[in-house]
Amino acid sequence: MPSNMSVEQMVEEKARQAKAVSQIVANLPTDVKNKALLNIAQALIDRREYILSSNSEDIEAARKKKLSEALIDRLLLNEARIEAMSESMRQVAALPDPVGEIIEGWKRPNGLVIQKVRVPLGVIGIIYEARPNVTVDSAGLCLKAGNCVVLKGGSEALQSNIALTHVIKQAIADAGVPPEAVQLLDTPERAAAQHLMRLNQYIDVLIPRGGAGLIRYVMENATVPVIETGVGNCHVYVDASADLDMAEEIVFNAKCQRPSVCNAAETLLVHKDVAEAFLPRIAKRLLDAGVEIRGCPETLRIVPPCEKVVPAKDEDWDTEYLDLIIAVKVVNSLDEAIEHINRHGTKHSEAIVTRDLKSAQRFCAEVDAAAVYVNTSTRFTDGFEFGLGAEIGISTQKLHARGPMGLKELTTYKYVVYGDGQVRK
Repeated sequence: MPSNMSVEQMVEEKARQAKAVSQIVANLPTDVKNKALLNIAQALIDRREYILSSNSEDIEAARKKKLSEALIDRLLLNEARIEAMSESMRQVAALPDPVGEIIEGWKRPNGLVIQKVRVPLGVIGIIYEARPNVTVDSAGLCLKAGNCVVLKGGSEALQSNIALTHVIKQAIADAGVPPEAVQLLDTPERAAAQHLMRLNQYIDVLIPRGGAGLIRYVMENATVPVIETGVGNCHVYVDASADLDMAEEIVFNAKCQRPSVCNAAETLLVHKDVAEAFLPRIAKRLLDAGVEIRGCPETLRIVPPCEKVVPAKDEDWDTEYLDLIIAVKVVNSLDEAIEHINRHGTKHSEAIVTRDLKSAQRFCAEVDAAAVYVNTSTRFTDGFEFGLGAEIGISTQKLHARGPMGLKELTTYKYVVYGDGQVRK
């Protein structure tokens, strides 16, 4: 940030620059956008030492501040994660361009031809926390959908985000895309996000990505329209008819494969008919992996309390741990499981393990969530895993977009009407 600029001036200038090129970006040919994405993919690999060096500065600062291991895991970049970011850009480049798609069309009796045509949203502001991969995914997806983007990452990832944005801007410029299309608010100050949230004249939509506190703050304080992305208090319900071997693998994966992300399971519900058989085996598996179990009284009757098996408190049923902790409750029926999920869940991702088709159908129909799963892990709620190339976030609201937000979710539409001199009588 230039030393002679206030934070507010810097934010406004970067948003203004993005708005100034938004019409150019909205009308870029598909091949130019794809070249930009492929350039980003290659540049991430070519400049990985620079990126990893910058990331190591953030990791070192995080450790000095004694930030949690879960947060440090979200912050960390390594060779594999850079390759994954690069691959996501290649996948987005390979996807159909949504801009200009005729969603539907019809002809009126008076001869008017009406088309509903997909168009970019414009300038998207994204406020997020400690995951540097969001910088790459956001830039790539927004560009492919014809949007400009203004990014405000968390202060913990500042050096990583500066490096990634520098690499991205050079890569897209080499493809003929205005580098002003991708802007980073390169300051740790919270005032930058606060000002961005009120720049209605430049920002068309705002997407917060992060914990409950961040999302609530943006929802309550923004004047720019907001797409709410998800806090993930996700559940796995093991039904009376479940294959217990399958259930064990699904629960373990949903909790332990990467506990610091929003689609990790935070609560396990087990039907009373299989609790005696299932809870001891899954408890051993989880405890061996370092997971703390916070159980209901019936769970603690079956799995003896110890240092890592403790009574659940009321707030545990509503908590997104993002850590090696899981709340466990024995339920009397499918009805009770569905009721518990709809009362305590965050409408993100919910799973049932069952061999009963009717139970599966009821679960899918009655659970209110952006993604419901039968006999598989909640960890699949992800744009990459859904074949969307990448995602801008997981929307848990019901208007405009829901679930993993890929390219089409970063567009809106306009009506294009063709006539031949008709006038309304």
